[in-house]
Amino acid sequence: MTLLELQRRMAGAIMAPLGPGDAIALRTADGRAVRAEADEIIKPNSRLTSVDRIEIYARSYWYRILDSLYEDFPGLRAIIGLRAFDRLARAYLAETPSQSFTLRNLGSRLEAWLKHHPEHGVRNLTLALDMVRLEWAHIVAFDGPAEKVLGPEDLLDLNPGMTFCLQPYITLLDLQYPVDDLRLKVNELPEGHGGASNAVLRRKERGVVRRLSLKPQPVFVAVHRYDDYVYYRRLEAPEFHLLQALASGKPVGEAIEAVFPDNALPVEELRPKIEAWFAAWSELGWFCYPGGQS
Repeated sequence: MTLLELQRRMAGAIMAPLGPGDAIALRTADGRAVRAEADEIIKPNSRLTSVDRIEIYARSYWYRILDSLYEDFPGLRAIIGLRAFDRLARAYLAETPSQSFTLRNLGSRLEAWLKHHPEHGVRNLTLALDMVRLEWAHIVAFDGPAEKVLGPEDLLDLNPGMTFCLQPYITLLDLQYPVDDLRLKVNELPEGHGGASNAVLRRKERGVVRRLSLKPQPVFVAVHRYDDYVYYRRLEAPEFHLLQALASGKPVGEAIEAVFPDNALPVEELRPKIEAWFAAWSELGWFCYPGGQS
């Protein structure tokens, strides 16, 4: 057996979803019996069998990735509850196992997966999906790459044919529910494994959801970072659509015409509004050169 084969077999036994009572799985993803695998690749000792020893690693692996997903999606956890979240997390990670060296990417496929598994959205799939989108955007904003900023001085000669990009860590969200407010409220709660018990945390999370009484309310949000902090910035509908058009590569003039067709607003009202938007976006460092140019 080569080292690579040994590593793959070990990983297969450890990464197989845990069984009832969090016991090690009976079979790996490719159908091998875990007990037989353990006997071949792990030596027993005076106190533990081969299966007992590999089970320690399997539980450590699963508890760590479940805990990571728990920490990354507190808003979704508040919406659907701890038990439902635990079921969702285990089902999601079983079907879409980690493919990266970093736990940061665990939730990258959660939105797509949840769309195909609406039973895990519990009572309101749209609300759950909105929160997942916001929380993944939060992760992207926190540590996503940044390109060289295009500053105010670069916009002095703004002309209709000019194009530029948005920073790659920015996500523009068209949401059906004000989940940005909910996420901020949930962030104010104490950690469940710290000063408050899980029971207390569950009550407080449910209380936050009830107090906000999340009724449908379309909102447009830019998730971004500034001075190493993540922010949720509410946008006006035309402001959002103009940013979308610019992010897609449309020149400034074409983007403005697409959002404000047939002079929807008088020029004297439209011009200062657009100038104020560009000034704010530029001050926040949202613009960068196309293709990383400088």
